[in-house]
Amino acid sequence: MSAERLSRCALGRATLARQHLLSRSPGTAREMVEHLFGLQAQAPLAPYYALWARLERFEPDDFGALLEGREVVRMALMRGTVHAVSSEDAAALRQWVQPLMTADLRTNAQHRKEIAEVDVPTVERFAREVLERTPMTMVALRPHLAERWPDRDPAALAHAVRDLLPLVQIPPRGLWGRSGQPVCTTLESWLGAPLGRTATPEVLVLRYLAAFGPASVADAQAWSGLTRLSEVFEALAPRLRRFVGEDGAELYDLADAPRPDPATPAPTRILAPFDSALLGHADRSRIITDDHRKLVFTVNGIIKPTVLLGGTVAGFVTVAAKQGSASVEITTFTRPTARDCAALESEALRLLAFAHPGADTHDVRFAAVG
Repeated sequence: MSAERLSRCALGRATLARQHLLSRSPGTAREMVEHLFGLQAQAPLAPYYALWARLERFEPDDFGALLEGREVVRMALMRGTVHAVSSEDAAALRQWVQPLMTADLRTNAQHRKEIAEVDVPTVERFAREVLERTPMTMVALRPHLAERWPDRDPAALAHAVRDLLPLVQIPPRGLWGRSGQPVCTTLESWLGAPLGRTATPEVLVLRYLAAFGPASVADAQAWSGLTRLSEVFEALAPRLRRFVGEDGAELYDLADAPRPDPATPAPTRILAPFDSALLGHADRSRIITDDHRKLVFTVNGIIKPTVLLGGTVAGFVTVAAKQGSASVEITTFTRPTARDCAALESEALRLLAFAHPGADTHDVRFAAVG
């Protein structure tokens, strides 16, 4: 029997449903972090905005308490970028993506020569001892490395340590309303327990599909940064439903996962900077066009907070606050209708009430690209 075809719109609605962007969830911050299998956290406060967009009730302290209580950790995982994940998922995900981190030791153009000329296991053992004794930033670690290896570039060795060890960025880094450098220690030291056995790749791919499906092998590889996942999907095939996208790509999904009718109305939403919904697939056309992606993904690696209209990215926002006033400027790619403007303004005011509740005035402005 031939696989069912899914339109780009159908894929988009399915993704929004999995991401809790069709309707906000009544669940907790911890439950959402686990369901989404991690939140992008390159920007320290991005996870707060991601949770605000998805939960019916959310306050910054809800997530901050998870970080301080060591129930959620911030560490380099998928694609080598910083994510906030539950402490239970952290070990499994880090061990799964470790080949990606290890490969960077050989391929990093800036540091690979220096790294190749040292005994890597010795560097790993030395850095572990230092960081578990006294958590510190990678910059602060460099003098310790320079003292041990005076003829090597300490920046290169510190880069190797980031690849070799499962390092977590400890609070106050990532706490709302507070600042802090990325002070690191090992995951084992922070949690007070060994990493334990990793989950199987099959289990991890199923978790990915629960949050991002339907998806292709290429999508899962783009999300994780890993390669050769086709074998994992083949092993899972008897448990999965198969679909075909508009472009002919083979897609996989959990049999009982939500796949709403493509005509399902999609509410207006403001997404976080670096939002995972924009980074979970190789083919992102289900939620953003290639032309619009170039306006949202900047050349220096920043991914702007975006607005969704009708289920797709229709612009981006800039939030500013000073001297008792907070504002959101909404830049749209095309001229919105009066109804869309009203929906965008309502969502923007909701955002300001969350992010800047103490401001005397809240202002929403509209602009157009170009």
